[in-house]
Amino acid sequence: MNFIFTIDDSLSRRVFTGFVSILILAASSFSQQPASAPLSQTSDSSLASPSPAQPDPQNDAFPESMFPRIKNTHYWLTGQANFIFQTHPEFPAPYSGPHSLLPPYEKATSRVLTLYTGYRPTDATEFLVDIEEAGGAALSQGFGLAGNTDLDIVRNPQLSKTPYLGRGIYHHIFALSKDRVENERSFLSLFEEVPRRRLEFRIGKFSLPDFFDINTAGSDTHFQFINWTTDNNGAWDYAADTRGYTVGALADFEDGSWGFRVAESLMPKVANGIDLVWKPWQAHAENYEFELRKGVLPKKAGVIRLLGYTNAANMGVYRDQVIKAAEAGTTPDITDHPWHITRKYGLGFNLEQNLSNYLTAFVRAGWNNGRTESFAYTEVDQTVAEGVAANGIWWHRKQDRAGVAFISNAIKKDHQNYLNAGGLGFLLGDGQLNYGRENILETFYTVHVWSGIYVAPGLQHINNPGYNRDRGPVLVPSFRLHLEF
Repeated sequence: MNFIFTIDDSLSRRVFTGFVSILILAASSFSQQPASAPLSQTSDSSLASPSPAQPDPQNDAFPESMFPRIKNTHYWLTGQANFIFQTHPEFPAPYSGPHSLLPPYEKATSRVLTLYTGYRPTDATEFLVDIEEAGGAALSQGFGLAGNTDLDIVRNPQLSKTPYLGRGIYHHIFALSKDRVENERSFLSLFEEVPRRRLEFRIGKFSLPDFFDINTAGSDTHFQFINWTTDNNGAWDYAADTRGYTVGALADFEDGSWGFRVAESLMPKVANGIDLVWKPWQAHAENYEFELRKGVLPKKAGVIRLLGYTNAANMGVYRDQVIKAAEAGTTPDITDHPWHITRKYGLGFNLEQNLSNYLTAFVRAGWNNGRTESFAYTEVDQTVAEGVAANGIWWHRKQDRAGVAFISNAIKKDHQNYLNAGGLGFLLGDGQLNYGRENILETFYTVHVWSGIYVAPGLQHINNPGYNRDRGPVLVPSFRLHLEF
């Protein structure tokens, strides 16, 4: 049976207005409650530094696993399996291109399996190695959406299905003070205590969102949201291969209530390609983030993060390719240029704010110059995302989670002209474009079924998929099965 949805863009505006009202009312209604910490970190995300306030031990909501955790703090051994099933009913689309979300009914299932290991030989040094396997399928092979509905997808179906090295990190801490603070152990840090003032150094293979743009309410496809532009800042074109990893070095200075980190890493050879350029004097990426562990509401914990980045890579320039194609009477191709290094730069804002003991709000905003091609993450030049996550302790289900978020993505005029002229990005290309912001509403509920088994129904509503007013809206229900070992 086919279903056709004809909801217009006014729905997203009404949802956005109502959502902002809910945030304001929630903040005001809980303003008299005692201060509390953000939601506990899940197994798939870890702050580069301690949370602004420690959770109440009685409200412990860390994910329960099938097997007991290793007690020896010198070692780490855990695993996870994440399966996400998605579908979309038929939706209206008078035309489609090679990189469109296909309008007929579709279904797809992705999987990510990870083995996390670590060894800490001293109180200042550790080695972290993660082995991963990812596969399955994506709706329309991952094409047609800037805010793709499944962050776990493997966009290139030709990649090998064999296990691969996800992370291989050397991590050393230089103590700059004698006093120590508690640290939450995770697959990214085995230390139970760390110096309050310190310099952390990491080198190896990792994912930049492991340490930048973290948000305890919305950064984890295992237990939280799953849209690309909900879990990460869509305008942050962070250096990565097709699977989301890069090779580089990271320095992180921490001093109690604030921190500053910087990373230098490698860029891919082609847009969203699996191979990196091993000539950092040519292609490279710099990322910077200042973190202030202080909220915007009085007497309530929160974190503010300010992000900046620059990429230098073999990226095409949208305007140049449109002009070149117009003169030749052909379709523009952003890859049709000799090897040359161009730059992309951008900024990001990330706020997480406790509203009560059980509710955490978050806001992300991002911008990049949009002149050069979207190259590593997704095709977004501007983004705003806001959401609320709830901890199941509120309704006496301490392992459950729920959340709702609204995201609005945009691209610059040069990018619009390129797509309207029939050009293809590595994700988008309907053959033409009637431009409108891509607006997404996402919600989920994660249920802990039994001893490390979690299921999560979810729903996403997308207006103007791929920034095209002529297509959609699209409704994408999902079902996630997560196994924590």
